[in-house]
Amino acid sequence: MATMNFSVPETVKKAFNETFDKQNKSAIIVRLMIEAIEAERQKARRAALIDRLLALRGSVQPVKPAEVKAARRAVRP
Repeated sequence: MATMNFSVPETVKKAFNETFDKQNKSAIIVRLMIEAIEAERQKARRAALIDRLLALRGSVQPVKPAEVKAARRAVRP
């Protein structure tokens, strides 16, 4: 297992220690780090998807509202 050192404001350290008293603080930090990693990866996936959608938007012909209504009526019972 690796060791990491972080500098945090004293108020944050105190609040963390009070909040997570009698708990495995290393496990809590690991869980928070994993959540932060996943959030950042999800953010990157969303940005890539938005870029793809915007690229598609430029290459697709717009559909008239009347055509949308007609298509909806055709597939709805």
